[in-house]
Amino acid sequence: MIPFSPPRIDQEIIDEVVDTLKSGWITTGPKTKKFELELSGYCGNAATLCLNSATAGLELILRWFGVKDGDEVIVPAYTYSATANVVLHCGAKPVFVDVLDDFTMDPAKVTLAINSNTKVIMPVDIGGWPCDYDSLFRIVKAADFRSLFRPSSKEQTRLGRILVLSDAAHSLGAHYHNRKAGTLADISVFSFHAVKNLTTAEGGAVALNLPLPFDNPEVYKFLCILSLHGQNKDALSKMQAGNWKYDILMPGYKMNMTDLLASIGRVELRRYESEILPKRMKICKYYQEYFSRYPWAILPLQEDGAKGIRSSYHLFPLRIRGISESRRDRIMERVFRAGVSVNVHFIPLTAMTCYRELGYRAEDYPKTLELYRNEISLPVYFDLSEENMKMVADTVASAVLDEIKNPEI
Repeated sequence: MIPFSPPRIDQEIIDEVVDTLKSGWITTGPKTKKFELELSGYCGNAATLCLNSATAGLELILRWFGVKDGDEVIVPAYTYSATANVVLHCGAKPVFVDVLDDFTMDPAKVTLAINSNTKVIMPVDIGGWPCDYDSLFRIVKAADFRSLFRPSSKEQTRLGRILVLSDAAHSLGAHYHNRKAGTLADISVFSFHAVKNLTTAEGGAVALNLPLPFDNPEVYKFLCILSLHGQNKDALSKMQAGNWKYDILMPGYKMNMTDLLASIGRVELRRYESEILPKRMKICKYYQEYFSRYPWAILPLQEDGAKGIRSSYHLFPLRIRGISESRRDRIMERVFRAGVSVNVHFIPLTAMTCYRELGYRAEDYPKTLELYRNEISLPVYFDLSEENMKMVADTVASAVLDEIKNPEI
């Protein structure tokens, strides 16, 4: 069976993890701090905080910004549950908007969703393809929307407008107008989950890129405290001779990344541009060329050289023209039976029980439904061989053609 997205665990990673185990630092320590600096150097943002998940990062920023009961956060209907769940955790209301053909948030829908309760817009880079950040920033900086903004925290007053918080879980290494993900929004949050391009098994990072008058390194220091029970010293600081005494400054959270996780991430980041991204690009370009021969194939956007936009090649979301959800599901069953694992990204949140019971309706977001009903994500991972790439493509094409010729009633 060809798997969908197994992590790359080789001897280099094993050696680095063993080195960490032998070092005596398995919780947050020197390797986590080095990983943060290396991520900032790679992306070009001002400061980076590593955490135990991207979900933790999104919630941490909402709480830092003062999002609370009565506030609203605009999110795309086409995303994973984490994007909206963290809004509910803060007592606020997720306001869903529909998406464009490229799976990303529709800026025109965003303008219709903003009101005086809106505190944050949370775009999502689906499959590694960046959102239209220029349009989103034109919206939040427009005089009409600035005048609607009602700050209710020190940070909101300092920014003076809606915060653009990017769910960049899929897009480490992506480019938008020749700038890297991590510098595209006020704050971006990456995921290093086991299936992501760069993994730390579990984990995530907050990339700070706030405008003046914010001091990003100072915000980083505050978030370090907030993410570790409000403690003013982490374990690394407390272990310095005579530095054992600490204080609790606020009722914070437990979200820190460990050195065990960071050790995996540091290896992956060192070879991200030289090995990981080129291999993922090669796989996606193979699929692009293979399926371009078929009129039923709707291919995902991967690169726009004229605009300096490039995906991180996290997913290959192939769409099948003119089929229903049930026919898509039958195609997937044929593919599975032939020994290839595929997936769907994503089931709309507004179709999930949790959100339906809150009053949301999937039918209110027609583009999201359309994309979901005919989308199949193909395997993209480092160890996928050329032989297996061909097997994936042949199997999917055969399954689609079988369904087109012999649709089940």
